[in-house]
Amino acid sequence: MTGEAHSSTHPPLPPTTEDARYSQLRLLRSKRVGPVTYHRLLAQFGSAQNALDALPEVARSAGLKGYETCPADAVDAEIKLAKAAKARLLCCSDPEYPAPLAALKDAPPLLWAIGDLSLLQRPLIAIVGARNASSLGRRMTRTLAQDLGAAGYVVVSGLARGIDAAAHEAALNSGTIAVQAGGVDVIYPAENTRLASAIAETGLRVSEQPMGRTPQARDFPKRNRIIAGLASAVVVIEAAARSGTLITAQDALDLGREVLAVPGHPFDPRSSGCNRLIRDGAVLVRNAADVIDALPPAQPAQPRPRPQPATNQRSPVEVPAAQPQHRSLAETHALHQQILDRLGPSPTSETVLMRDLALPPQDLAPALTDLELDGSILRQPGGLLSKCAPDDDTAH
Repeated sequence: MTGEAHSSTHPPLPPTTEDARYSQLRLLRSKRVGPVTYHRLLAQFGSAQNALDALPEVARSAGLKGYETCPADAVDAEIKLAKAAKARLLCCSDPEYPAPLAALKDAPPLLWAIGDLSLLQRPLIAIVGARNASSLGRRMTRTLAQDLGAAGYVVVSGLARGIDAAAHEAALNSGTIAVQAGGVDVIYPAENTRLASAIAETGLRVSEQPMGRTPQARDFPKRNRIIAGLASAVVVIEAAARSGTLITAQDALDLGREVLAVPGHPFDPRSSGCNRLIRDGAVLVRNAADVIDALPPAQPAQPRPRPQPATNQRSPVEVPAAQPQHRSLAETHALHQQILDRLGPSPTSETVLMRDLALPPQDLAPALTDLELDGSILRQPGGLLSKCAPDDDTAH
């Protein structure tokens, strides 16, 4: 043995699963890359690493100077926190990833999870409601959660105080999933710390947010869309006329989920949202039987088959992506301005925008990616778009 170094003529090995997950996490944590932009970049460039390599140029083309992707140190720190919390990274391509959630246009590309992943493959029903819940509301919640659990359903909620906490507590033995607004290792509110520990032991906690993140106001609507996306139905117990609970109900309606509500006294402001939902057509709930009767029989969902390595197919990175229409700088600027003129602070559907501008998806999508990276527009839960105020922070 001479110990001399010899250069290899073999082609580089394909990235391992661990390498791919690392690149996916780094891409998602890059500035202004939300779920929809993430999925578009992955579809356009074939892999997360290819998208990371191209992202600075994409941002530069969108007029954003000095753009840098998420540094590796930040990803390393997040993975270290995940290991300490015994959290697993669940990718949307994994067979354990729930199919109903994967169907969302803005499905979370990655979820941190602590607990029993098999619960995601069982029938799921969300129970949500007021934080300042009444004693009667808590009692109703516990009864519903216990009876639905006995019928084979897993109870999903948001780990908030009030109705959420009561639902989780009552379903600990039968199965419950807590969707957190902050990092999966950050318990909010702190009063639910013991409950969160119990859920990690017998149930499941999930979050799309970075490890260690303290939840902010803008994170709760994002959490609500995951609750609605996971569940086949959302049961509302005590909700004010203007509340985050009704945002979850609206997300469920937008996704074609069943929305049910427990009626309350007309003079109780905590019941005004539920009573309005019932007035507008939501199923009135008196007991678990009302919920079960409104749904197909509970049947365990079948896990999606794990993708098998291709034998005679080209790698996805070798498949040329569809090229958007090439435009001059002036044409691109004009298109961006047309989009911004159509948008305002109130969310607008991308489908409506496409129709109003008479543009095909392959032309509109790159322009929206440019504007999102530039910080000019903001994606809202449910695939809606709004124009950012000048001082909006759209860093994701």
